[in-house]
Amino acid sequence: LWWRDDDAIAATRALARLLSLAGPVPLALAVIPETAEEGLAETLRGRMNVTVMQHGWSHTNHGGAGKKSEFPAQRPAAEVEPDLRRGRERLLDLFGDAAPVLAPPWNRFAPEFETLLSRAGIAALSAMWSRPPGIAARVDAHVDLVAWKAGRGFVGTAAALAGVVSELQRRRLGEAAGPTGILTHHLIKDDATADCAPELAAQGERAEHGANR
Repeated sequence: LWWRDDDAIAATRALARLLSLAGPVPLALAVIPETAEEGLAETLRGRMNVTVMQHGWSHTNHGGAGKKSEFPAQRPAAEVEPDLRRGRERLLDLFGDAAPVLAPPWNRFAPEFETLLSRAGIAALSAMWSRPPGIAARVDAHVDLVAWKAGRGFVGTAAALAGVVSELQRRRLGEAAGPTGILTHHLIKDDATADCAPELAAQGERAEHGANR
């Protein structure tokens, strides 16, 4: 399993709670470059288990009346490429290092723009696994703990564990490969989500050990 959390910009109490919950567990933190604060970089300094990813540039919706996306197909490539470059440069300036991975806001990135990624110093995409495959390398999330269409609360322990078990089964059957990604959003995490995240990690570890035996 791997864990990605989105929308980081500042050293908030919610972020402190996330880091406390994660403990030594590896955590990928998707940071919004345009609004990211120096205090965030200071908070993460020395935390070897936290990897910073690029969460778009400004988390602005350019999707119009369609589905929300910072990088929809109708947006000019002449606007997209500078945003990708600015985002990458901003994270390197703030953190000194950041994974060359783009986690696009709303998990949407038009395939037409994938050729722009390498030119901006980005090596891979991290979206949701259901997105159609393109040419870019992928480090996807698979189980979202937020019930976006049902009050933005926790999806429920049963649903979360069922999602993880389903992904592990797909890998054992050879239908998928790579680690299963868990997605959270610390700014809207409720108590139930916070309680479940460590349990998911423990359940996943036990399931993996069982599979290896």
